[in-house]
Amino acid sequence: MMNSDFLKLVNARQSDRMYDESRAVEPEKLERILEAARMAPSACNAQPWRFVVVTDKELAVKVGKATAGLGMNKFAQKAPVHILVVEESANITSLLGGKVKDKHFPLIDVGIAASHIVLAAESEGLGSCILGWFDEKEIKALTGIPASKRLLLDIVIGYPAKDKRKKSRKPKEKVISYNRY
Repeated sequence: MMNSDFLKLVNARQSDRMYDESRAVEPEKLERILEAARMAPSACNAQPWRFVVVTDKELAVKVGKATAGLGMNKFAQKAPVHILVVEESANITSLLGGKVKDKHFPLIDVGIAASHIVLAAESEGLGSCILGWFDEKEIKALTGIPASKRLLLDIVIGYPAKDKRKKSRKPKEKVISYNRY
């Protein structure tokens, strides 16, 4: 039976786009969030990720600026923490299975890890937002991520500066069916 606390957590989590600049994220909270990410499931236990955690204030601003463009993500330069999710090589079992089934499992696995990160952040009283729009080359240069690697996501974390919004989702009848499409 699902614990109702978990559903409350899922319902409370939102993409926060404004952070309280006066509050730093405590290292122990960040460690628990990263442990949740590390423990995320992955195809064939490949764990095809590396999390580059940006906590340095000046670097966080520069990384945040590298996410802005065409009016997107202006808020990110004020986020105190950026968790950069880098795709690493999958193990041979995951790679072979992916070839046979025509699926790139590392992308799925990174999505699962990202979900763990944002839910763990919510459980710690922190806000988060998953960003996929950024200047990949610039962030790699700023953080020493090798050019050959794919930087897939930037997950910003901080104390939210705005109240919760009402969550808007499609009705369950439009997204769930049993036994048949």
